[in-house]
Amino acid sequence: MYSHGMANPVGIRTFAGKEKKGMKYIYYFLLVLWFIPASAQKSETARYLESIGLVNITEADSSIIVDLMYTRADNFTGKVLYEDLHEAYLHPDAMKGLLLAQQELKKRYPGRRLIVYDAARPMSVQQKMWNVVKGTSQNIYVSNPARGGGLHNYGLAVDVSIADEKGNPLPMGTKVDHLGKEAHIDTEAAMVQQGIITAQERKNRLLLRRVMTDAGYKPLRSEWWHFNFRSREEAKRNYKVIR
Repeated sequence: MYSHGMANPVGIRTFAGKEKKGMKYIYYFLLVLWFIPASAQKSETARYLESIGLVNITEADSSIIVDLMYTRADNFTGKVLYEDLHEAYLHPDAMKGLLLAQQELKKRYPGRRLIVYDAARPMSVQQKMWNVVKGTSQNIYVSNPARGGGLHNYGLAVDVSIADEKGNPLPMGTKVDHLGKEAHIDTEAAMVQQGIITAQERKNRLLLRRVMTDAGYKPLRSEWWHFNFRSREEAKRNYKVIR
């Protein structure tokens, strides 16, 4: 018998039982997630890219930071272009070069890492980009899908920068995806003299170009962040377009 003034323990036991049962369901849910293959958790676009032989950058080297800029509206189109893609992919040939570039960067600065903003890009997304700039002075910055697109559309180009020891991007004078002369690489010395970019920002750009070119990539004159692993002619001749 329980004396007057004592709480009825039945309610306590009922609550404790429900709480235990709830935790049991959570445990089973997490257990199911654990055994679901990673491939099944990937987006439809990611599975398509893998089906045509492209390689997930994070799975190849988890120390490379991936922050796809077209998963957000904060890009030159003002729209989200990758609605279900959050992973970055490259053709195996280009991936080998990126891994070499990461290794070279770590040799020079052990705490620094490459940060990838875009890599393999379906032609359907390329068309959306082209629709924004066609008929404007900015069309020089986007490859026309009607002419075969660009190297991103083969998984042979990467938009990349360098992150410091805390994971913060090094200053490069402009943000990635800036469509303008400030992002060009052939007038950097003059831009330093004119105060458009700083000497340190130019030094950071030169470091990025050094590790990428040493790994077999070629820079793009109009975008300090863009690097191609093959020429357009080689891509059209030897590689398949990503639809």
